[in-house]
Amino acid sequence: MNYLLDTHAIIWLVKDSDKMPQKLKEIVKDPRNNIAICTISFWEIAIKMSIGKMEKNIDLNNVISELRKNGFDFFQIEYEYLKGLSKLPFIHKDPFDRLIIATAIAENMTIISVDENIQKYDVSWIW
Repeated sequence: MNYLLDTHAIIWLVKDSDKMPQKLKEIVKDPRNNIAICTISFWEIAIKMSIGKMEKNIDLNNVISELRKNGFDFFQIEYEYLKGLSKLPFIHKDPFDRLIIATAIAENMTIISVDENIQKYDVSWIW
């Protein structure tokens, strides 16, 4: 299966947080699954860190290194994703999540996210 992690799922996974359900940790660790990150998540983390909405003990370089070390795919922002984004109904107001949704739709991936607003879109979603 192909999965795309939402930003909070990335942080919880890297920190091995109990907020991330064990079943999802197992999905991510299963080598048969392709796990990807939309690079917009790194932008979101950086912004939240700069305005004090992210834990101080998060190091963006360490997060990226850990994900690369574990073989995750990184999706850069592509024109195709932006075209899809422009066609999404305006249900979710978070621009980062909207681009993650558009990326998952374009790449035919299931989003791993606690955000229940995502399931209001025509996209595969689990938590």
